[in-house]
Amino acid sequence: MKSKDMVLLYDRILGRVTRFAAVLAGCLLLFTALIICYEIVMRDVFHSPTEWVLEAATYAVIIAGFLGLAVAFRGNAHVRVDIFAGRFAPETKRRLDMALNLISFLLFLIFMTESMDLVTASYVYHKLSPSILRFPLFIPQFALVLGSFLLLGEIARRFLFELLRLPLGSEENQEGKVR
Repeated sequence: MKSKDMVLLYDRILGRVTRFAAVLAGCLLLFTALIICYEIVMRDVFHSPTEWVLEAATYAVIIAGFLGLAVAFRGNAHVRVDIFAGRFAPETKRRLDMALNLISFLLFLIFMTESMDLVTASYVYHKLSPSILRFPLFIPQFALVLGSFLLLGEIARRFLFELLRLPLGSEENQEGKVR
């Protein structure tokens, strides 16, 4: 199997995983909206506020945000500042993008390994949230690891596509527009 074929297979597999993460993130945001509506009804109609909604909603939004990192990067929907890069020649811009992808990869690799240490410590020492839920903290913290892992996969994919000069997918050719 040629390197181009391996990269395209990697792209297809990673694309499916990233789309699943997007669906999961969307479901978590829908869950957040529903439990907040539940809290409003319980508090305003029945005068019986809940004690768990704020914590559950916070965890759900954080998990959704980290799962959405790879989705945003794949769809080129992340924040980019092109003040200087827009003035460069296409080949210079391509090399600059590759260098920035490499730096981003290294930074998120450090972030992911530190997050893994945090999750491991929370799991080993049975750290719980300081609330009535007493929720195991390693569960929402694991979203940092998973989201970073998926983002690393997407950064590596983009780097490989640039290195092999493969055309990016149609969802990436339109900067800032996600299909």
